[in-house]
Amino acid sequence: MSSSEPSPLDPLDPRNELSEFLRTRRARLQPEDVGLPYFGARRRVPGLRREELAQLAGVSAAYYTRLEQGNARNVSAAVLEAIADALRLDRAEREHLDHLAKPAPRRGRAVPPRPQRVRPQLQHLLDAMDSVPAYVLGRRCDILAWNRLACALLGDFAALPPEQRNMAWLVFMEPATRELYDDWEGKARDMVAGLRMHAGRSPDDPRLAALIGELSVKSPEFRQWWAAHDVRGTGPCTKELHHPVVGRLTLANESMVLPADPDQLLVTYAAEPGSASAEALRLLASWTAEVAQSAATAEASDNRA
Repeated sequence: MSSSEPSPLDPLDPRNELSEFLRTRRARLQPEDVGLPYFGARRRVPGLRREELAQLAGVSAAYYTRLEQGNARNVSAAVLEAIADALRLDRAEREHLDHLAKPAPRRGRAVPPRPQRVRPQLQHLLDAMDSVPAYVLGRRCDILAWNRLACALLGDFAALPPEQRNMAWLVFMEPATRELYDDWEGKARDMVAGLRMHAGRSPDDPRLAALIGELSVKSPEFRQWWAAHDVRGTGPCTKELHHPVVGRLTLANESMVLPADPDQLLVTYAAEPGSASAEALRLLASWTAEVAQSAATAEASDNRA
């Protein structure tokens, strides 16, 4: 593991995160992309030079250099916006840049945030969604709550030890999860981008640093994509899954931030009505209900014995 990668025990360094994020965003732009003249000369670095980016943002080259070196002290919102415009950042990237440039004051020794809890009313909602697989993600992509159909579709979350009840960990470390997604790389990159967003918000979270450290050591794909510093917002998409019981499914994947709990994300999978995927979900729900009923009957028999 290189010195730029987090160890399983150390918090993330906001200065280094800011520096690498700006550098990687600058590297993806070419002069012709932003209307600057290009004379065909060999360039020593990929993408724009710092001086060119500073010119586009309307700041001095020395000022931008200090910022890209991680020195964001007293940087104004207007300057950040100008740099974001010059780098052509999207909404998620702008939010990430703001967190990196203006991190919350460090509290000395890294202390994990308080454990997250799902409101009982939200769990009731999940349970009522008996035809839609649904679960709730918290910080670090931790799986906080789910319904029976989500377990039937994606894996038995309840059977996992708490430290493995994390969607990013499952995507990279659990072979069954890797085989489930037709576009595993797309799903995995989404997980990396989500962890990057969490790292920008909570650089002092040692549990997050430990997760990133473990995945960096054990997964070459994670290590490669983590170094890209990509971030991504949530939004609707379509997922192709290969389920071992009901076969292939095409499902609409929705992810919604919960207004009352902004650190929690409700994730659902739905099939187009009347489709083969809808019938497959119906069969999966029926099978899940039968298994639950059999378990309840066996428990009742044990209690009477």
